[in-house]
Amino acid sequence: MQKNYFLARLSSLLILSVILVLLGTLLGSTGASWNGLGSDQAILFDIRLPRSLGAYLAGALLGLAGGIAQSVFRNPLADPYLLGSASGALLGVGSILCFAYLGNSWLEIIGLNGGAFIGALIGVLASLLLAGGYRSSLRLLLSGVVISVILGAANSLFTFIRPDLFQSIQSFMLGNTTLIDWSGVVIMAIALFICLAITAMISPTLEALSLGENTARTLGLPLDQVRLVFIGILALTTGCAVAQTGLIAFVGLAAPHLVRKIAGGRQRVQLVFSCLGGGILLLSSDLIARTLFAPLEIPVGIVTAVLGGLYLLILLKNSPLGGRS
Repeated sequence: MQKNYFLARLSSLLILSVILVLLGTLLGSTGASWNGLGSDQAILFDIRLPRSLGAYLAGALLGLAGGIAQSVFRNPLADPYLLGSASGALLGVGSILCFAYLGNSWLEIIGLNGGAFIGALIGVLASLLLAGGYRSSLRLLLSGVVISVILGAANSLFTFIRPDLFQSIQSFMLGNTTLIDWSGVVIMAIALFICLAITAMISPTLEALSLGENTARTLGLPLDQVRLVFIGILALTTGCAVAQTGLIAFVGLAAPHLVRKIAGGRQRVQLVFSCLGGGILLLSSDLIARTLFAPLEIPVGIVTAVLGGLYLLILLKNSPLGGRS
């Protein structure tokens, strides 16, 4: 019975995902394209299809990262950006924009996507160094907050030195799926497959961790080593998504909450459903962003912030804590 319940929910999420990808391929800011041949072919298969698949994969990466963060740190408000990856990615983009056109050809080779990915990894590594390792979840969380503030100050310095870059950096902060191409889709698909496979293999440790860290240690589980692997997956998934789409708010935070009830409390199922839920949430938001005020497109990060914020407000209101006077 439980297996049938899982397969039914999984099938429903996969079918919804396919429908959204098809809608994303057909719908755009210029209207619907129902003819797959002729002049519409380039629009469908070179622009809309990679954009839709890329948005879904980026959301899936953020959903998986959010599910891992909330499970590892045992905090329902944890999100993929808590270890300084967001500020690090923004710093990487700012560095490329500031210095790539001053004769540094190697920075031009790295590009904005590469700079964002490297910056996100640097932010996570800096948090680990400041925390003195990965054994203490509380120190790691606090270190992530400190690193985010420091790197945020560096980003502000970039905009002060080069005010002409403010619009480009602001566009990255609000999130954008319009520049995703097939190479970005392939990179995110490979990263998602690898991270999801590793997560599925070591996720039983999270079942024990949900009972408490001391309980998990008494069971003889390699808790510290597994936590390090999860932090590495968190950094990789976040870095890949941010490098392709910029900073998109609330997807990694809201997706695990959206699927928690149908996951039945099992960590492996929760992470798989968080992955699918993140892809559905981001692709749905992207469809709204490109069609709501068509032909004008709004940044997808604004849509995810509004939808995610409203959902969390409803969740807070309906929670036992939110109902107290």
